[in-house]
Amino acid sequence: MNLLKAAEFKVGAMVLVIASLIAGMSMKVSSSPGLLGSSKDVWLQMDDAGGLVKGAQVRSAGIPIGVIKDIELTSEGKARVLLKLKPDFILRTTARAEIKSQGILGDKFISLSPGTKDDPPLEEGGQILNVKDGGSLDNVMQQVGAVASSLRDTAQVLKEAVSEDGTRKHILGRIVSNIEKITADIANITSDNKDKIGKIVDQVDRITYSLDDLLNSKDGKGLKAQLQQTMARLDSAVKNIDEITGKVNRGEGTIGRLINDEETVEGLNTAIDGVNGFLDTAGKTQTALDFNSSYLTNVAAAKTSVGIRIQPGLDRFYYLGIVDDPAGVVETVGTKTTTSTGTTEISEEKTYKNKVKFSLLYSKIFYDLTIKGGLIENAGGLGIDYNLYRDKLKFTLEAFEFSKLNLRAQLQYSFWKGLYVQGGVSDILNKQNRYNNYLGAGLLLTNDDLKLLMTKLPMM
Repeated sequence: MNLLKAAEFKVGAMVLVIASLIAGMSMKVSSSPGLLGSSKDVWLQMDDAGGLVKGAQVRSAGIPIGVIKDIELTSEGKARVLLKLKPDFILRTTARAEIKSQGILGDKFISLSPGTKDDPPLEEGGQILNVKDGGSLDNVMQQVGAVASSLRDTAQVLKEAVSEDGTRKHILGRIVSNIEKITADIANITSDNKDKIGKIVDQVDRITYSLDDLLNSKDGKGLKAQLQQTMARLDSAVKNIDEITGKVNRGEGTIGRLINDEETVEGLNTAIDGVNGFLDTAGKTQTALDFNSSYLTNVAAAKTSVGIRIQPGLDRFYYLGIVDDPAGVVETVGTKTTTSTGTTEISEEKTYKNKVKFSLLYSKIFYDLTIKGGLIENAGGLGIDYNLYRDKLKFTLEAFEFSKLNLRAQLQYSFWKGLYVQGGVSDILNKQNRYNNYLGAGLLLTNDDLKLLMTKLPMM
């Protein structure tokens, strides 16, 4: 007979398999750590571990995370509680432990707070230093006893306060005694001054009689009669107001025509719209003051200009400027000299230095490109501006005095709150014999900047 094929062997093997499965499942669903894997041990110390038992749960936020592994008595007479926790539960050095109960009479367990996440983790076998004994039945009974003692003392104070003896021992008794004295004093005052009180009552009676006579005087001059006359006048005034509003509603009079005549109302609305449009345009107009000075290398002198920029809209602006040019104007003067051999023509160039020039330009803005035209330094001209690097860098090319074309190129960089530096070349073609390299700086003040400066100026 084969032992492996015997019915007894098969039944025994099946029982072993089922028992193994039951044991494995039991350890799998158990809340105790360390049955199927590793665990982490920590401990804490408290004065009284009453109610805690070995194997009791350890929870965090109400969720089981371990069990009490052991409870020992230290040499100092305190309870040392060893906890076995799940390895994935991280405790910090600021972790806090508290003893809690499941209901008033329920079993005790330990509740853990992991601590601040920025603190270092608690080492294996480390001690939880922050321990609090939560509310238990013993604590509740102690508090109830304290409350009962306070109520007993309060009842004793009330008893002493209302009794004949000991009324001065407590503040409540003194208050009752003082009230009794005050009422006695009032009774004495009223009994000793009956005549005076009677006189006071008589005076009050005369005053009320006088007030009644003042209100109800029979000669028609009382307050009641005057009040009736005032009401009559008020009624008449209300009637007059009603008549005036009726005329206005019917369109009678100047105010009535103003309110009811559609042509008048339309004309008034048109005038108001015009004033509002003018004020709105004026409010939106941006004004700026531009001052700059540049050093001309060939002339060895500074060229200065002051200008006003008026921008009524986002896509256009006007510029009016005054320029002090050290190179001035170069003009060619022709003279004729007659000799025996004939007539000789002689050309002579004259330079007018520090001549004041004017510029008047109209500019149209197309995104980063600006096209401008008008009067440039006393001569007709055209120009373009191109803004780069978030409007901090500007390239300018201008052409004017077309008879002797003056071509000028410039770069300008704004670095801080209206302050800028500039440099370029003027009379690039040198057709006017005024070729110059220049370098300078300037300041651009907007109307907001000017308003701020005006508010900061001292008042005389």
